[in-house]
Amino acid sequence: MLKGRLLLCWAAGLVVGFVAAWLLLAASARSGSTMVARSGRLLGVPVLAAGVLQRADRSPFLRGLTLERSPLAKDEFERRVLGVIAELERGPWYANVPQRDGRFLRQITEAIAAQYVVEIGTSSGYSGLWFALALKRTGGKLYTHEIDPERIRIARHNFRKAGVEDLIEIIPGDAHQTVLRHEGPIDLVFIDADKPGYPDYLEKLLPKVRPGGVILAHNMRRPAPSPEYVEAVTTSPELETTFLFMDAAGMAFTIKKR
Repeated sequence: MLKGRLLLCWAAGLVVGFVAAWLLLAASARSGSTMVARSGRLLGVPVLAAGVLQRADRSPFLRGLTLERSPLAKDEFERRVLGVIAELERGPWYANVPQRDGRFLRQITEAIAAQYVVEIGTSSGYSGLWFALALKRTGGKLYTHEIDPERIRIARHNFRKAGVEDLIEIIPGDAHQTVLRHEGPIDLVFIDADKPGYPDYLEKLLPKVRPGGVILAHNMRRPAPSPEYVEAVTTSPELETTFLFMDAAGMAFTIKKR
């Protein structure tokens, strides 16, 4: 299957390259430039094919030709949670992260054996379910903040349906105030709420993040991120930040140095 996908991607690149080379040849012939025409014919195929391969994820036709596969359930617990995740992906979308981002949340949470995770912006609970997949293994808990009563109701329903309500505590209200209740040490913070509020969340939570802890901030490309937040996480000598998934919504991945 993987070999077939790669061959299809390669073939698509060749087709685009041949078409572009033919167009360049025709244009050059009209202008009388035989050398340019030959160059286009010789170089157009590999150059453009390589370009197509490098940008496959941006093309609607080639977007499905990814090396990633659908999530696989290890046991009945994961099967139940992934089932609810799949239902959310097919249903109404309440400002949730893409599946790729959700899978990363699970991976990083489990990789650092996080015990204390804070999320700003519960939405319908989609990202919380990905966190729960990891926290079941690490023995940790998610504290997720949400101001919208309707989203809280939906998230609670989804958490109960997935059987993860014991792993997650929803904290209602304005997160700019409710985050002050955390004492720490926090292993991981995920910010996905009001974009202008990111610097305030960082200022209030960073002192409570343990050395070596992680701060993730969603929407670093679209919608436009807070310039103050980007400045804060990229200029502090106490932090190390890289940016992920910038072909889509984007995410800032920051660690608090030890």
